[in-house]
Amino acid sequence: MRLLFLLIFSILCLSAVDAQIVQRETDFNFDWKFILKKDTIKPKLFPLKDTDWRTVRLPHDWSVENSFDSNLEGATGFLPGGVGIYQKHFKTPSIKAETNTYVLFDGVYNNATFWLNGKLLGENPYGYSPVYFNLTEILEEGNTDNILTVHVDHSRYADSRWYTGSGIYRNVKLITVDKLHIPIWGTFVTTPEVSEKEAKVHLELKVKNNYNDNKSFTLSTSILDAYNNKVADVSKDLHLESKTENTFNHSLTVVNPKLWDIQNPNMYKAITTVIVKGKVIDKYETPFGIRSIEFHKDFGFKLNGKVTDVKGVCLHHAAGLVGSAVPKGVWKRRFEKLKACGVNAIRTAHNPYSQEFLDLCDEMGILVQNEFFDEFEYAKDKRLNFHDRHDDYITRGYVEHFRKWNKSDLTRTMLRDRNHPSVFQWSIGNEIEWTYLHYRYVTGFWKNPDDPQDSGNYWSSAPLFTPDEMKKRYDEIEKTEYNLTETATQLSKWTKELDTTRPVTANFVVAQTSMVSGYADAIDIAGFSYRNKDIPWALKHFPNKQITINENPGTWDDWKQVLENPGIFSIFMWTGIDYMGERHGDWPNKSGWGDLLDLAGFKYQGWNYFKSIWVNEPHISIGTMPMKNSRFKANEISGQQLPENADAASNWRDSNIHWNYKEGEMVVVEVCSNHTIVELLLNGKSLGRKSMSECPDRLFRWMVPFEAGTLTAKAGFDGQEVISELKTTSKATTIKLTSDKNILKANSYDVAHIEVQLLDENGLKIKTENTDIEFIVEGDCRWLGVDNGARSNTQDFQSKKITTSKGRCLAILQSKFKPGTVKVTARSEGYKDKTISIEIK
Repeated sequence: MRLLFLLIFSILCLSAVDAQIVQRETDFNFDWKFILKKDTIKPKLFPLKDTDWRTVRLPHDWSVENSFDSNLEGATGFLPGGVGIYQKHFKTPSIKAETNTYVLFDGVYNNATFWLNGKLLGENPYGYSPVYFNLTEILEEGNTDNILTVHVDHSRYADSRWYTGSGIYRNVKLITVDKLHIPIWGTFVTTPEVSEKEAKVHLELKVKNNYNDNKSFTLSTSILDAYNNKVADVSKDLHLESKTENTFNHSLTVVNPKLWDIQNPNMYKAITTVIVKGKVIDKYETPFGIRSIEFHKDFGFKLNGKVTDVKGVCLHHAAGLVGSAVPKGVWKRRFEKLKACGVNAIRTAHNPYSQEFLDLCDEMGILVQNEFFDEFEYAKDKRLNFHDRHDDYITRGYVEHFRKWNKSDLTRTMLRDRNHPSVFQWSIGNEIEWTYLHYRYVTGFWKNPDDPQDSGNYWSSAPLFTPDEMKKRYDEIEKTEYNLTETATQLSKWTKELDTTRPVTANFVVAQTSMVSGYADAIDIAGFSYRNKDIPWALKHFPNKQITINENPGTWDDWKQVLENPGIFSIFMWTGIDYMGERHGDWPNKSGWGDLLDLAGFKYQGWNYFKSIWVNEPHISIGTMPMKNSRFKANEISGQQLPENADAASNWRDSNIHWNYKEGEMVVVEVCSNHTIVELLLNGKSLGRKSMSECPDRLFRWMVPFEAGTLTAKAGFDGQEVISELKTTSKATTIKLTSDKNILKANSYDVAHIEVQLLDENGLKIKTENTDIEFIVEGDCRWLGVDNGARSNTQDFQSKKITTSKGRCLAILQSKFKPGTVKVTARSEGYKDKTISIEIK
């Protein structure tokens, strides 16, 4: 009986310990003061008087608040940068003698300097790496205000080749812990042995003792499943001397684990507590997934023992009208659409993303290639790409800081990100060879030393030399001050010191030279960029080196490399979604390059094309384009005639999804399907059938003189047919107003996407007529802005007025903390108002 009593007592004690609440983190995103400065001179004394400054909430991107300006730089989307200062007033959160207080910034773009109560905390030049500071010794005692100041210098607003945004554009947290605690990013979870029956889970746990005396404590870890059921636990009694930090280990076994994979992204939590005399003084939560990854030149990539093709897209970190301050719900809408057409991986081109972005990839089952840098020692030209050819103030970027900060930025990023099951590769850099001019001359294609942009026929040709000949040319050519192989080796070494469970890769754009120079030897997997012509050469001459595709234009030829070569396991198309930037001198086009979704997250025809390739279910869809706007030429008018140069046509990504042209106008009809035979009909009359064998790029094409009515594509066996139709629409008569959510959480983060679509009298979507839309908003919400997705749209994002494109537009609103009803009305001259209601609870 006494033994039973002790057992029950022990269980109750453990339950009581588990139930103790320790609040480490405080949301620090609200009630910041902000001002834009007209110069780059830092004030000499902080904090500053801010009573007349604007109040903002974070994440905040001040660039996207501005109007597009043709006098600005298209490399970063025709939006400005500048210099901004933020200040946050707050009370000291606890007793300084017993606790440590930190502030954690997930990302500030860029050249940020931080002060507390006028005392310098530090700086962080790189706009993409997280950083934190210990505030403890500077905090005021008692009830006096503390003032946190952040000076952000983005006056070099064209310092990247894409839109970056400006300001504190990611989340900020205040973290208060006992002086005996697990530090920020102080855990590392790995799953070294995984099977369906059980999984070994290993945790490295750092504990810091900032007390002046030694401390004895119990370090306990419980693993909880998605339903908060405890599936494993372990405890150790430990000791730590004063003013020291040490790493401890916990090993646990999870029976019958639910594995994390692309289809079923099962997540667990490791709850680690520091217990002193029965009291929980610190509690650290580490989300993780149980999964195994394996890479090999013979089979490519295995996830949980299963060979898995990586159907990837490159993305930039901004998201249309919200700029770089992207709510999680905006990414979720985009991810859902990407996954629906088969995407299962994202490359973070060309820098680390936010923790929230990776959290969502964990939750939704999306693999991530986590990339660190776009430049090493030498700069790329922000306007023209390749190597730097502009020496002016606004384009000076991270290269100026790289040598001093690269290890710190890489380390902080990895410590934050290495517990995410979605992260399956670390990429140290993107197309770095462009900035080392001798790399291109080694290939034999670049022959004119006075014109390093004259590449001959490099892009369409296989390598000219054997590896031995390439190596001899490399050894003999004049080198630069910095050595790319040495830098890559150092970055790879630092990466492996923090994580050996994932391979290191890089994106090679002059792969021929990189394979012989030693650059490829510095990494585990060589990722090729737009160099399918190099693949047979590399497979022949480097049979023991695994290669794959890290960047590509997104064609059938790219995917064929994966299908035909077992070791090549991935493509990452450029890009999955339109992004602002890389548009030097191209006003008013501020964005482009998207294969699947436009800047507003609307689908391109490319979405249908890749769905027909990547998703194992019947698919058929129709795209059209005027013959005069295509790359096709026809010998004669014929329904069966395949236009000349069919395999050179690439306009299918943004081909029209409508059947509205001038009577008799020649139209190229392109059908995406995964069926072997497709028939096309116009108003019930067959225009013939085509076989996949006639379609080198898996697009079934016809040339059709336009005739109003119904265009039908049909495939499949009797009783299992799939059909796609495009119907000629009449004049727009009404507005359709929809929202992806009718209920939002009153948490000041949840978002609703509101779409307007013009319809004709038959309810068909209008794609060839547009109108001005004004939104009238009643109720308490945050209006994030409007867009129509068009690359040439330069209307203000932060507005309630927009002209539609392809008959549609998008608005996004965000909840506040106050519950209530928000009514949104779409108004346009000549149409009846349409209103929807959104409940905020």
